[in-house]
Amino acid sequence: MALSPLPLRIATVDRDTRFLKALARCLEPLDGTLLVHSGPVIGEKLIAGRPHAVLVDILHLGPRWEDWLVRHPLRVPHLGVMVCTERSTVEQRVRTLHMGVDDWIAKPCDPQEVVARLQAIVRGYRLRTIVEDFDIRSGGELELRPDLFAAFAAGRPVGLTRREFEVLLCLARYKGRAIERERLYREVWGYEMAMGSRSLDTIVRKLRGKLKVASPGWLYVHTHRGVGYRFEARRTPRAGSRIVQVRRS
Repeated sequence: MALSPLPLRIATVDRDTRFLKALARCLEPLDGTLLVHSGPVIGEKLIAGRPHAVLVDILHLGPRWEDWLVRHPLRVPHLGVMVCTERSTVEQRVRTLHMGVDDWIAKPCDPQEVVARLQAIVRGYRLRTIVEDFDIRSGGELELRPDLFAAFAAGRPVGLTRREFEVLLCLARYKGRAIERERLYREVWGYEMAMGSRSLDTIVRKLRGKLKVASPGWLYVHTHRGVGYRFEARRTPRAGSRIVQVRRS
């Protein structure tokens, strides 16, 4: 079953009314918002609507458009920047991408493709934010390396897929806390969970299997029925052992 994307807030610098209306229609199913500016604006006004990304037609920025990009959207941390314009040269595109612009698409273009590219940019920034805010973490024999998108058990690579690692990393960020399934979907997939979706459960099952092989003496991912999952390194109970409760007299 398809998942419903999270709301997407896009600021635009463009005067192409027809294109903007088509873009707004593509954002409607995503519960998205289009914040329209007809010309260059200062950084404070640009981010006042808390956009996830900025879509810019450089034809409406004047001859100093590169300077505007550097002084305003490119100075805002974790703000995606995409150029969508008619006339450009290879030199302009290459230079601007080196400046820090995330993507460049030429008009005329399909607004659905523009929205899809913007979603990819926003997802990338969200993941980089997790990596930047998260140091090397370990528990039991497990070591997580966000910089490598890899997990190691007793110094040996576990062999996780990217999605499996992202789920494990997200759980480890909230070490010891039960995280709702809906929240995991939002933070890892970037989508709300659709009714009946089992994608997360499938990932967790595979993740547990790999961790059990790589680190058989430890349990890492625990289930909270009706809620979600929790990360906590616990030693595996030894076979034949039992818990005895001692009452104080």
